[in-house]
Amino acid sequence: NKTTYWPTSPSDFELNVLAYGETDGGYFYSSNSICTPEHGGTHLDAPIHFSAGTWTTDDIPLERLNGNGIVMDVSAQASIDPDYRLTLQDVLEFEKEYGDIPESSIVMLRTGWGKKYGDKLAYLGDDTPGEASNLHFPGYGEESALYLVETRQVSILGIDTASIDYGPSTDFIVHRIACDANVPGLENVANLDLLPATGSWIIALPMKIEGGSGGPARIVALVPRN
Repeated sequence: NKTTYWPTSPSDFELNVLAYGETDGGYFYSSNSICTPEHGGTHLDAPIHFSAGTWTTDDIPLERLNGNGIVMDVSAQASIDPDYRLTLQDVLEFEKEYGDIPESSIVMLRTGWGKKYGDKLAYLGDDTPGEASNLHFPGYGEESALYLVETRQVSILGIDTASIDYGPSTDFIVHRIACDANVPGLENVANLDLLPATGSWIIALPMKIEGGSGGPARIVALVPRN
């Protein structure tokens, strides 16, 4: 199991074999049980994760889980400063080049951290079991999150790190901004380097857990052939 979970998670993914092999009836049969924390690997944060009274995983409308893809690249900045946070100026410069971010877009922040996935020390900045006080990785900044959520009214904030907040965060302000506005998050997203800045269509389908604060997600993107 190479899945990355938040360091304070009490467990990780477990798969237990219930049946595997030929049956008395002469046919093959396989079945397993699984156990996993909601917030590990590529997953969705439901708004209830950081905001009381907001959507749980099963409440999120399907139309909020697919939309116009926006990919902002701060990998150059993050390669210099592992605690880099997307600034409002970064977003305004993106819009100057590509136009205003459409309402209901799914925004992905490409930091370059995806290439570090699988190496907990490199990916999280610290690999001490049960310890989350010395993490280092990039994320969204408060002003940029406010702008995207309140002004551009995006549907989702996603990122190729373990959190939409940067590693050293202790107040999780980006989570709070997004969740208060019923904007889910997507974390540990892979292959953002394969997507254009604009022009893709992103579909993010989480496990539909009743009352869930999140869940494992399968994310796909449709891109123009040209």
